[in-house]
Amino acid sequence: MNKEDYKPFEEKMKKTINVLRDELSGLRAGRANPAILDKITVDYYGTPTPITQLGGVSVPEARIIAIQPWDAKILKEIEKAIQKSDIGINPNNDGKVIRLIFPVLTEERRKELTKSVKKYGEDAKVAVRSIRRDAMEHFKAEKKNSVITEDDLKTAEKDIQNITDKRVVEIEKIVEEKEKEILEV
Repeated sequence: MNKEDYKPFEEKMKKTINVLRDELSGLRAGRANPAILDKITVDYYGTPTPITQLGGVSVPEARIIAIQPWDAKILKEIEKAIQKSDIGINPNNDGKVIRLIFPVLTEERRKELTKSVKKYGEDAKVAVRSIRRDAMEHFKAEKKNSVITEDDLKTAEKDIQNITDKRVVEIEKIVEEKEKEILEV
């Protein structure tokens, strides 16, 4: 078996892990993370534009995100977009800069967040295992159609399992890091 035969399945697994990272970056951990703004867009002259493209986004303190738009006329629209979003933080607008102040997390909220992180991790593992199953079916079909031999099938099954195990460990590590981040704040 050739490493190239596994590439499409490996790519799908990598995409699953990237989706997990994106979902976890959007979770508020009590610490200011500009990534929570990534999915928020503002109607800027008729075009939905990400906040990060409308001005400077900085983290002056551990629990504050400052947004300084290049066009002061857009301040109100940015404020409205943040209020409509599901990040759960009210923006403070001083006429020049919008500040998002992240409250300190309660113990209860931390536990809720770690449960969410674990659920995202489990969903990612399920997706990776589903990709493994598709890969196994693909190689079994090739064996049935005499494209590969019985030995090739055994090798492919072993290799796909190794790739899957590696990805599951990677997912567990990502989840563990996010849980630690939530509990430390």
